[in-house]
Amino acid sequence: MMKAVVQRVDRASVSVDNSVIGETGTGLLVYLGVAKGDEKADAQSLADKIMHLRIFEDSSRKMNHSLLDISGDILVISQFTLLADCSKGRRPSFVGACEPVSATVLYEYFVELLQKKVRKVSTGRFQAMMKVESINNGPVTMILDTKKK
Repeated sequence: MMKAVVQRVDRASVSVDNSVIGETGTGLLVYLGVAKGDEKADAQSLADKIMHLRIFEDSSRKMNHSLLDISGDILVISQFTLLADCSKGRRPSFVGACEPVSATVLYEYFVELLQKKVRKVSTGRFQAMMKVESINNGPVTMILDTKKK
C-alpha cells in the first residue's frame, strides 16, 4: 500500500546538512511511503490522485481547485516511517516498508510522473536525514493510500 500524507502549503523546504535542496511555493508538501508489493500502477494511481485532488479554494472559498488548476508547486519527501506498524509494543516495526533499492525506483517514478504535469516539482534526498519546514495553509492535510479504493 503506497501511502502519502498530502499537505496544502504556502511554502515548504527541505534541507540536508544545513543546505536547502528542495523548496516549493504555494502548492503541496507530500510525504511518500512505499510498501512491499507496491508497483508502478500504485505510483501512477497515487500521482494522478494527488495532482487532481480538489483541495484548493475557489473564489467562493470552496475546495474546488486542484494543484494543476492553480499551477501550484509540489515538494515530495520520501518517508518510509509512514508504513510503521505500532500495533505491538512501543517500538514501531517497519517490516511493511519496501526495501530501499525497489523503493527508490518507485519513488523516482512517482516524481517523474508529477514532473510531466506539475509546473515545479522538488524533492528531498532518498535515505538522507532531512529537515523539513512548512507553512501549512488551512491547515489542510489528507492521508491517501493505494489500497483504499
